[in-house]
Amino acid sequence: MTFSDAELERYSRHLLLAEVGRAGQEKLRAARVLIVGAGGLGSPAALYLAACGIGTLGIVDFDQVELSNLQRQVVFSTEDLARPKAVAAGRRLSTLNSEITVVTHALELRAENVGAIFGQYDLVVDGTDRLSTRYLVNDACVILGKPLVSAAIHRFEGQAMTYVPGRGPCYRCLFPDATTAAVPSCSEAGVLGVLPGVLGAIQATEAIKLILGQGELLVGRLLTYDALEMRFREFSFERRANCAVCGDEPRITLPLDLAATCHEEPVAFRRLRPRELNALLQDSQLGGPAVRLIDVREPAEYAAGHLAGAESLPLAELERTEWESTAIGETVFLCRSGARSARACAIASRHGLRKPSHLEGGLIAWAAAIDPMLHVA
Repeated sequence: MTFSDAELERYSRHLLLAEVGRAGQEKLRAARVLIVGAGGLGSPAALYLAACGIGTLGIVDFDQVELSNLQRQVVFSTEDLARPKAVAAGRRLSTLNSEITVVTHALELRAENVGAIFGQYDLVVDGTDRLSTRYLVNDACVILGKPLVSAAIHRFEGQAMTYVPGRGPCYRCLFPDATTAAVPSCSEAGVLGVLPGVLGAIQATEAIKLILGQGELLVGRLLTYDALEMRFREFSFERRANCAVCGDEPRITLPLDLAATCHEEPVAFRRLRPRELNALLQDSQLGGPAVRLIDVREPAEYAAGHLAGAESLPLAELERTEWESTAIGETVFLCRSGARSARACAIASRHGLRKPSHLEGGLIAWAAAIDPMLHVA
């Protein structure tokens, strides 16, 4: 394959890298990458993948551009309002790099069409904010043998992981069903506008490394990012032998929509604002219903500072904890900013706890509203 003079100039900084060079750039040009969701995560991922010369870039999204999207979905402009996201994103990416082919799929990804769409691409980048789609994408990639780069965001926190067939665990190994992954959406809990830019760029990086065969991938590693703390953390996890889709005896052998792949619907839980929790604690001290506080952060975070009376039970240990369904009083989960505690509610509910609660905004919100002397690690 030869490069035009324009391509040689466009990709000159890549060609200078020994890990990329002409051979690597040819791999990028030959690659076919699908981005599911042209929102906060998909926008930066798509822009960087288009800029780096991915030969064929597919975009799946059935929503239209809304004004509230523009705070973080940087592939769009005000002129794109009310346009289909896939079409608007495709137009922008084509103007960014006219050397590539952009394919738009302005439709809702469902079990009946996922195979035909995914079959056209080498790897998938999941930027969806819909839990049902996230599971469908994971299951389809496992079944079809497609590498997957997945990410999710919540308020000030994000996470990313990579699945490579035959090399490590999938998304279901980490979150077996919807009750273990459920957190409030961006429209419910809000999201820092720049947060998806960080995670979307990480997704683009992982996709490029996959294509080039360079570097160490996030296989079996969940990378988390806390924007307020400006800190990355990493959690290792392994393939589950009993995983419903990639396990030794998979129960899911065809892509299915969420309702058919989960035994339970996403759990509802109570979201307590700091002043509401403070009122409950004061009432409990005066003889009211008991309040059990459970801090699901890592032990080092807990040791650095925690609410008086709170128990330490890291999120990773919740899967091994059974709860009495007849427990009296309120059980409230705590973490730094609310993402892990919301997930803890879902896990505990699946293991028998009725009506769990969590501190919305986490201990950061508590320190801001109730106790500024509390050190939050």
